Amino acid sequence: MLSPFIMSILLGVLTFILILISLVLILLVLMQKAKSDGGVGAALGGGMTESAFGADTNNVLSKSTINTTIAFFVLSFVLYLGHIYQRNHAVTNEDSLPSIFAPAAIESSSDAASTEPVVVVPTETAATDTADSK
Repeated sequence: MLSPFIMSILLGVLTFILILISLVLILLVLMQKAKSDGGVGAALGGGMTESAFGADTNNVLSKSTINTTIAFFVLSFVLYLGHIYQRNHAVTNEDSLPSIFAPAAIESSSDAASTEPVVVVPTETAATDTADSK
């Protein structure tokens, strides 16, 4: 059984790796050429990837997109299982007080009437009467 401290560090590192993989996945999708040879892929240097990878640019980008997507989903599932493990094996502190929720106390109507503030809201007729009297 892993200690909670090591587990939280491991989950933090895996979350950081998941963020990096998601950024790489976004860039890989945007670098791919569209079927109509236009779009965002051409604006972000779609022609430049042909010079970097040669004639098999679409093949290389497609394979790397598939591999990155598989890594993204596997890592997401591992993080999900890690958070479940951490929640189920949480160490409770015996020195802490238990949380007890009590219902709210109900006040009697005579006490509530005397403690509530009185708010006077002016009406439109009062405002027009003062304007007419001037």
